[in-house]
Amino acid sequence: MAAETGADASAGHEGGDLKRSIGLGQLVAIGIGSTVGTGIFFVLSEATPKAGPAVVLSFVIAGITAGLTALCYAELASAVPVSGSSYSYAYATLGEAAAMGVAACLILEYLVSSAAVSVGWSEYLNALLQSTVGVRVPEALSGAPGAGGIVNLPAIVLVVLCTLLLIRGVSESATANAIMVVIKLAVLLLFVGLAFTAFSADNFAEFAPLGVGGIGAAAGTVFFSFIGLDAVSTAGEEVKDPRRTLPRALMLSLVVVTVIYLLVAVAALGAQPWEQFEGQEAGLAAILTQVTGASWPGIVLAAGAVISIFSVTLVTMYAQSRILFSMSRDGMLPPLLSRVNPRTLTPVPTTVLVGIAVAVLAGLVPLDVLADLVSVGTLVAFSVVSIGVMVLRRTAPDLPRGFRVPGYPVTPVLSIAACVYLILGLSWITHLVFVLWLAVALIFWWFYGARHSRLIGTPARSTDEEASS
Repeated sequence: MAAETGADASAGHEGGDLKRSIGLGQLVAIGIGSTVGTGIFFVLSEATPKAGPAVVLSFVIAGITAGLTALCYAELASAVPVSGSSYSYAYATLGEAAAMGVAACLILEYLVSSAAVSVGWSEYLNALLQSTVGVRVPEALSGAPGAGGIVNLPAIVLVVLCTLLLIRGVSESATANAIMVVIKLAVLLLFVGLAFTAFSADNFAEFAPLGVGGIGAAAGTVFFSFIGLDAVSTAGEEVKDPRRTLPRALMLSLVVVTVIYLLVAVAALGAQPWEQFEGQEAGLAAILTQVTGASWPGIVLAAGAVISIFSVTLVTMYAQSRILFSMSRDGMLPPLLSRVNPRTLTPVPTTVLVGIAVAVLAGLVPLDVLADLVSVGTLVAFSVVSIGVMVLRRTAPDLPRGFRVPGYPVTPVLSIAACVYLILGLSWITHLVFVLWLAVALIFWWFYGARHSRLIGTPARSTDEEASS
């Protein structure tokens, strides 16, 4: 198994090799681009009524949870610098069944969130068109059947554009994402600067009106804003000098994201009493309109959201395609999905499949109710990564590591505890649906993955070999 966990773990697999073309700056932009997106544009309206001004502490709790997990990701990414993120880490450290369970979590995270943010992009695009040229995409063509429409055409167009860009090449996609990241950060910093001109400390006088329970409940909601940080590690096989670059990119991305979120939260709460956040649509734009008394800030925020959500969709689709690519190369999915275009060195069949699946979901299904389901899948995957660090320390203690988790073993244990804390704060129906989804994934593994996997030494593989002999 140790051989499977090295930097060249992919060498013995059928399928293609990916081109190493991503540097530190582009990788940090991928981390920021996949994380700073729809969450920060919507989450304050959802989380602030649960905690009041203490929602700032909810951001801190969610950030600490993401930070503890990022440290664990950094160690595994430096020791197992391959494509596939926590799926690949679980495959290398815990075996097929655990890897399939993690893959189910990641598919839930990326596939559903890609579709959900595409729907959000459609809404902001309509808002931008309305405020600039006075037209909107007809309701029948901008909403899913369950949301008063027939098909969400703008969301499908976004997914098609992202698919074409990803097929063209990862370097081009990373460059485009880096440009969009700069724009979205500039828009958010503009919000912070303008909102602070109306800052009032009185808005923080009653800091935690709903108590500790409210802070914890809001933290589970706020965590949705940190989803996507693990997209950095999905690029393991396309990064230059991955053992050094991956850990640095993970930590730099987390620092930038957390600072931006806290600045936005403090500025927003300082400019507007916390009671006014409940039910507020396009909250950041509404706050700027109140502060400045002009309409142009709302237009700028809408434009920033359109760019931001495009960036998030691009990166989450990229991450999803690399996870399926790795699963196919490991034999957990059909081999077609690990074929690489010889010219662009991108997994075209996988990218097209992801594009089709996301387009169908985004165009036909209203997905806002699945935000908690995305969160629980991500938190379970994060927990497995932390477990994987401890397992790999025991099973392969001499494996070269470009980064080691500080405070081991306390740090990974705290990471697991923080994830469990946030999971318990989610609704029971979320837990039930997640368990059913996980069961379906494991059934697929039992009938297909366990019989085709290339991981040597698993019980299922040994059984098949004994039967054939």
